[in-house]
Amino acid sequence: MISYQIKESPEVYDAIVVGSGAGGGMTGYVLANAGLKVLMLEAGPFFDPAKDTMQLRWPWESPRRGAGTIRPFGDFDAAYGGWELDGEPYTRTAGTEFEWFRARMLGGRTNHWGRISLRMGPDDFKPKDGVTEAWPITYEEVKPYYDRVDRMIGIYGTVEGLPNEPDGIFLKPPKPRLNELYIKRGAQKAGVPVITGRGSVLTEALPGVEGRGTCFYCGQCGRACRVYGDFSSSSCLVIPAMKTGNLKVIDHAMVREVLTDNQGLASGVSYVNTQTLQEYTVRGKVVIVGASACESARLLLNSRSAAHPGGLGNSSGLVGRYLHDSTGASAGGFLPQLLDRKRYNEDGVGSVHIYSPWWLDNSKLNFPRGYHIEYGGGLHMPSYGFLDWVPGVNHLVPAKDGQQREQGGYGIGLKEDYRRFYGAAVGMAGRGTALARYDNYCEIDPSRVDKYGIPVLRFHYRWANEEVEQAKHMQETFREVLHEMGATVTSPMPGPETLYGLEAPGKIIHEGGTTRMGDDPRKSVLNKWCQSHDCRNLFVVDAGPFVQQGDKNLTWTILALSMRTAEYILEQRNKLNV
Repeated sequence: MISYQIKESPEVYDAIVVGSGAGGGMTGYVLANAGLKVLMLEAGPFFDPAKDTMQLRWPWESPRRGAGTIRPFGDFDAAYGGWELDGEPYTRTAGTEFEWFRARMLGGRTNHWGRISLRMGPDDFKPKDGVTEAWPITYEEVKPYYDRVDRMIGIYGTVEGLPNEPDGIFLKPPKPRLNELYIKRGAQKAGVPVITGRGSVLTEALPGVEGRGTCFYCGQCGRACRVYGDFSSSSCLVIPAMKTGNLKVIDHAMVREVLTDNQGLASGVSYVNTQTLQEYTVRGKVVIVGASACESARLLLNSRSAAHPGGLGNSSGLVGRYLHDSTGASAGGFLPQLLDRKRYNEDGVGSVHIYSPWWLDNSKLNFPRGYHIEYGGGLHMPSYGFLDWVPGVNHLVPAKDGQQREQGGYGIGLKEDYRRFYGAAVGMAGRGTALARYDNYCEIDPSRVDKYGIPVLRFHYRWANEEVEQAKHMQETFREVLHEMGATVTSPMPGPETLYGLEAPGKIIHEGGTTRMGDDPRKSVLNKWCQSHDCRNLFVVDAGPFVQQGDKNLTWTILALSMRTAEYILEQRNKLNV
């Protein structure tokens, strides 16, 4: 007979960290290295890129030639998870949409991300657009932590001196690929600046850091790096912290709620072992939540008590509110100049070699803030379906014999076209600022639970006119750049009926804002140290504290803020405040 009695751990930890991604990993690393006894709870399995990666495997070694089944980015992708997980549903209110990506594994979504490592700038923390809200902190307050993250983890790039694209402490960057030289020339003709990409990949040895190899340019960062040449929380933070002897990781631990004592202070957490369904409780002096913006909001809303009837830290009623994800749209084509090109290894790093930062004056546009552009293409290792677009466009240019051919085809002729077009494709994707709005939020669905018996999230989210206009501007810019570089456009111009190709909220996997920080407890969930207004020994270290995103990817800011929060915890601990 199975016993479902909750098992209680007798040990009291100095800190309990929920989640092992960028925020949880950094916080655990700092606290463990300071000598605190830290427990980290991860909902998925343990993952060590040195042992568990699918790096350097041929596509044909997969039963599906590398195609995705349960992993949306292919079976060789490092991330265990996706937008839909078996037994872990979420719901949406009628007429709204949100796609929620979850990575159940040590390191979380740092095993998936593109390693694009951008700092938010002065105007991102203190906006001048008159629409978006200011953070309670400035870039200058965060800059020392950005600098330390650069030195600790490693980032390549070039010093550009742009006003709202702060420079970092850079390693040498990779050289542009051939298609990227065409992109840069075309973009400059269109008035779009192109600069060297910024990515957390070790293009050379990082001074003072041991145990990590340098990039050997396989281009497979998305599969996880066997030599720890790129950043993931597991390889760069959690596993090194475990070696101190001060960090213990319990995997397959789905946290149900944060427990509180009679004074309303956090006293520990309860979790379910996802393999046995046994429930446990563990105790800690400080609880740090870094499960991702939506998962952390879910956890706090499910942590109801007499002291916190609306959910832990939710006296403002704002937990789950102001949810926002980056906007995204894309376009593509091919360069006739690169048909029948010579074959050579052009994989490079598994992050961007070039990108375009936001460059325009919003006062002359019909939307606030902006977007950056990421570029793709090149002679990458062939994978499942990587040339499936060729039969649809091969009629747009003459064949090798100079004769015009019909679209599609089969046999030898189609095989020749595949060879012709290999390495000629170019693509671009915009990643932009979505406005943090009160009416976009997640809450607990009162009628649904997951397979562990934990109430699930219900999402309310709609794009507004500002995001749609931004997507339209992206598409117009993409086509101008493609035209100026001499490319043949293969993606039709989307219209208003598809919101100009604007991806569904959540698809860019940059969500934040659900536990926003602020000085006023009535208008925010956390203070500027990511500490709960309502519960002084509770902290949130993912993207939930973000007041408003810029057009930048989130990870580098999560890392800087979580380092800052961890050191604040140490300071407050010395003062006996937590």
